[in-house]
Amino acid sequence: MRRRDFLKCATGTAGAIAAAASGLSKPAIARDTKELKLVTSWPRDFPGLGTTASRLARRISDMSGGRYTVKLFAGGELVQPLDCLDAVQHGTADLYHSAEYYYQNKTKAFNFFAAIPFGLSAGEMNAWIYHGGGQELWNELGRRNGVKPLMAGNTGSQMGGWFRTEIESLADFKGLRMRIPGLGGAVLAKLGGKVVNIAGGEVYGALKAGTLDASEWVGPWNDLAMGFYKVADFYYYPGFHEPGTVLSFGLNATFWDSLPPGDKAMFEAAAAAENDITLAEYTARNAAALEVLIDTHGVELMRYPRDVLRAVGQAAGEVVLESTEADPLAKRIYDSYIKFRATAIGWSKRSDQAFWSARLLPFKYG
Repeated sequence: MRRRDFLKCATGTAGAIAAAASGLSKPAIARDTKELKLVTSWPRDFPGLGTTASRLARRISDMSGGRYTVKLFAGGELVQPLDCLDAVQHGTADLYHSAEYYYQNKTKAFNFFAAIPFGLSAGEMNAWIYHGGGQELWNELGRRNGVKPLMAGNTGSQMGGWFRTEIESLADFKGLRMRIPGLGGAVLAKLGGKVVNIAGGEVYGALKAGTLDASEWVGPWNDLAMGFYKVADFYYYPGFHEPGTVLSFGLNATFWDSLPPGDKAMFEAAAAAENDITLAEYTARNAAALEVLIDTHGVELMRYPRDVLRAVGQAAGEVVLESTEADPLAKRIYDSYIKFRATAIGWSKRSDQAFWSARLLPFKYG
């Protein structure tokens, strides 16, 4: 081929390629990206709670191939820690990572999607939400408040809390100033205690100053990080108020409605993955942290007396039912939750609970 013919051929070929490229749909060449604001109720990168939110943000970006980037704002950076739902509802933020019982001032129904005293364990919450009608009821509640809610973490069974004095009888709750959210706080109030709801970052100082007599937080992993063992002598269990606390992921309802089905599935999958991974992480980290609290820091573990737990349980049953009286949707949620709880107890007595009791029998393993 002569040089002149070769150049003409090459020029034509390049032109054809350029023309073909210009005919491609725009997404094939460059895709639009959208930055989403995620507000949380947690200190930035706080073990478990804060790191879960950060991991969720990265997961959304990775799963979307970068079409969505998530800018995370820790509690207090864009909005106050307990105002996340309002921020997403009104468009100040697009997403939140929080716990629903922080929003019980809107309706007590929110408590059922975080934790109920003597309620469902983490596994049972998954079962109710995913397969027992809970998600549909939560969707209805969320829609009423401008959000689409999903589970995105669970702290598992929590501890009862840190106390400056011992709890030997029900009378010791009278006048007790305790930080305890949700319906657990309502139970304490019914028993004569004084509920002090402050953000987690303020608890250490309040215990040290004596403006709090007690505080629940989460469990050994988070409690060790907060240093509560330095300012309170008695660490009580079990955490009757939060047997399997859900961490919630809320999306602005208008944003959710605008998404194509594939993107909705992506957000749901990201939340479900984080829900599973967070519970596994808490199970592992709590076990290790409890050993540090006992062996290194000499923390004294205290079990609530049986008669105290029985009385607290009676009060809890009354409080949970009373919480639904002013809201028909709350009553429907209550009916679904309590029915599922009864069924779950019937199974767990013969499965998990029976096995745990058998595992504690004295015998040599391995």
